[in-house]
Amino acid sequence: MAKGKINKVVLAYSGGLDTSVILRWLQENYGCEVVTFTADIGQGEEVEPARAKATAAGVKEIHIDDLKEEFVRDFVFPMLRANALYEGEYKLGTSIARPLIAKRLVEIAVATGADAISHGATGKGNDQVRFELTAYALKPDIQIIAPWREWDLLSREKLLAYAEEHGIPVEMKRDGTKSPYSMDANLLHISYEGYDLEDPWVEPGPDMWRWTVAPEQAPDQPTQVTLTFARGDCVAVNGQALSPADLLAELNRIGGANGIGRDDIVENRFVGMKSRGCYETPGGTILLKAHRAMESLTLDREAAHLKDELMPRYASLVYNGFWYSPERLMLQAAIDQTQSVVNGEVRLKLYKGNVLVVGRRSPTDSLFDASIATFEEDAGAYNQGDATGFIRLNALRLRVAGRKRG
Repeated sequence: MAKGKINKVVLAYSGGLDTSVILRWLQENYGCEVVTFTADIGQGEEVEPARAKATAAGVKEIHIDDLKEEFVRDFVFPMLRANALYEGEYKLGTSIARPLIAKRLVEIAVATGADAISHGATGKGNDQVRFELTAYALKPDIQIIAPWREWDLLSREKLLAYAEEHGIPVEMKRDGTKSPYSMDANLLHISYEGYDLEDPWVEPGPDMWRWTVAPEQAPDQPTQVTLTFARGDCVAVNGQALSPADLLAELNRIGGANGIGRDDIVENRFVGMKSRGCYETPGGTILLKAHRAMESLTLDREAAHLKDELMPRYASLVYNGFWYSPERLMLQAAIDQTQSVVNGEVRLKLYKGNVLVVGRRSPTDSLFDASIATFEEDAGAYNQGDATGFIRLNALRLRVAGRKRG
């Protein structure tokens, strides 16, 4: 679609430097009306200032939506049921937020009669893929404007010069300080990229971290916490029922105070390059550990093992932006079917960055049978002699091959 053909565009807008410049750039280069959308997904910053900035820029339609409960309930929790980790480490905090934001962008575009949507993701990163794959899946004929792939404002200095030239106010400091890192935050995590992290050998400075204390500075006494699960989702902390968003926020608080959830990762981006990022995911780290402990008690062995085989594929789909793909939906249906028995309680001990499982129970769905597993007399619950035939049958092919080798 030619630039002159777009009359209205919905912009994912934070009010920061990049999206403030994009807003004016869209008005100037496309001659279109801009509708702004700001999502509150628990990033820990005030979102209302975005309204004042958008109003000052001449925006007439401004959407600021509290999506925290939807984010945790419909995106984070389904992913946690899969025990998803990308490349064995990354807990997908940024990845899982993008399909929700893109979904809401498309919904607003439809509701306002907009011709296109726009985002501030760069042409080097994963987020452009995640936003756009979601948008095309939900509205195949959607028009998407990605300014970073069109303009020549490819440095912070050029963005600042554009802002000054066009009278765009830019806040250089946040809470009295300006972080040198590129950061993204939501209820599941906060990420850090760029600056000195671009050298994978450099250890992050202690002042970078925002949510967690350093493990060596965490309390000398462990914190015990009991989590209650129903159908694979955590529903209560220490016996107190909480909504999904409130529950994750509470575990972030508890985990952060105990130095839980710091990760320093070099990952493979979907676009082909390696990237170094640091992450704080205190509540998510606790939930992953507890969920696996609950499954260890209640899932059948082969169902659990198959689920573990599928997990890396599921995690890659989330990381690469295929949340609304048929294959992710198929995997989710299979995963969710297993979760009907994942009910009970897990007791954890949090200590200086470690999450230790110290108890688990499920009065209704436990497959642990002490009368069989015991090292004491089992009163005939298990015939140990049966193991002879079991071993000989499994050894048959090994013995045949061994004879061939001479």
